[in-house]
Amino acid sequence: MRFARTAAAAAAFTVLLVPAAAHTAAAAPHSRTAGQTVTVPVRDALAELPVRQEDRTGYERSKFKHWIDADHDGCNTRAEVLKAEAVVAPVQGARCTLTEGEWYSPYDDRYIAGPRGLDIDHLVPLAEAWDSGAYAWTAAVREAYANDLGDDRALIAVSAASNRSKADQDPTTWLPPAAGYRCTYVTDWVADKTRWGLTIDTAEHDALADQLSHCPNSPITVTLAR
Repeated sequence: MRFARTAAAAAAFTVLLVPAAAHTAAAAPHSRTAGQTVTVPVRDALAELPVRQEDRTGYERSKFKHWIDADHDGCNTRAEVLKAEAVVAPVQGARCTLTEGEWYSPYDDRYIAGPRGLDIDHLVPLAEAWDSGAYAWTAAVREAYANDLGDDRALIAVSAASNRSKADQDPTTWLPPAAGYRCTYVTDWVADKTRWGLTIDTAEHDALADQLSHCPNSPITVTLAR
């Protein structure tokens, strides 16, 4: 089960975007601008992603600053995601220390008691984002990407075991062990890459297309971050 992020956290993120444009169902990719909301069938969205060779030259995880407290409420991005996605609310202590609570990890179809067994996964890993265009971003844009509370597909609380199994792999070499979640996963992957204007490589495109051929061609609604 997914939950919308807190309004305050989402509002804090929007300062990094231009004012939202009117909703459009089918704006051409070249005419889209940051802050615009678009709705496109997922297979069409995949076809619109630029296909380019990836390059990890110069990547360092430290170039994506996280976790930050964007809305200055004492809770950093990790804590905001944990609070938003809990199926049983955790107890919040001093300095936003979270204890107890329960979460559902869709990657491996498990319920997990307490936050210690959880990681916050960047759906499109930081290294993959770098390979796909983030190498050319400013530090501020990379920070915004690494702490994206403006779209609840970008960051997800999952079991530490599943997240570490995934590491920085794309759908060419890793899909969630829970087969029933794979359509959601690849659909969200396309949405996240669309939101941030990232590219895909040929093998990634083919893996996504293959998976999506077995999934509903559901429309994705995305507010463009850049």
